Amino acid sequence: MALLLCLETATKSCSVALAKDGDLLHFKEEVSEKYSHSEQLTLFIESLIQEQRIELSDLDAIAVSKGPGSYTGLRIGVSTAKGLCYALDKPLIGVSTLEAMASGMEKKIPNKLYCPMIDARRMEVYTAFFQAGKQLKDVEAHIVEKNSFSKILAKKEVLFFGDGAEKCQDLISHTNATFITDIYPSAKDMVAIAENAFTQQQFENIAYFEPYYLKDFVAGVKK
Repeated sequence: MALLLCLETATKSCSVALAKDGDLLHFKEEVSEKYSHSEQLTLFIESLIQEQRIELSDLDAIAVSKGPGSYTGLRIGVSTAKGLCYALDKPLIGVSTLEAMASGMEKKIPNKLYCPMIDARRMEVYTAFFQAGKQLKDVEAHIVEKNSFSKILAKKEVLFFGDGAEKCQDLISHTNATFITDIYPSAKDMVAIAENAFTQQQFENIAYFEPYYLKDFVAGVKK
């Protein structure tokens, strides 16, 4: 049982949640095309702490979304989480972004085969498959084409969701495929996974922990 702070910055969603003993107390989040994580993340944390009338020192651990996702977003989230852990002498919990998305969707629409998708630019998505709380397929950077996931879709109904699902909707036309596009990772969906990790004492090495980028960083050129 623990008081946990969860941070999610892997996509254009900047999200912070506070949970006690596995129950969500409150959360704040904003989805912005401007990727305003550097401006909003610490403000959200401060606001949640003040509104719940607790101190940062009351936290038992800090959980952070570890990717895959935006290189810059992940760096901001992990750096902030590490800084808090060092300053407060608290353990760090890393949570798979895709696993948390699947966990959140399972609560809304149960008993499905879940395929969360994060936009990785062009026709590529970060994705994996989950069912009944278990990961069935390794996380991959998948280039979407008309025959994508055809073997799975021939056998089972699949719920594709996330901001990466939109680019699949026009290409993958199968009766077993359902799409929900307006879904982003949220810190509130990390709570159950983070609580379980705390109970099992599954902590990251703060000094050496790095986000799961999946792909090498490619710097853009300003126009």
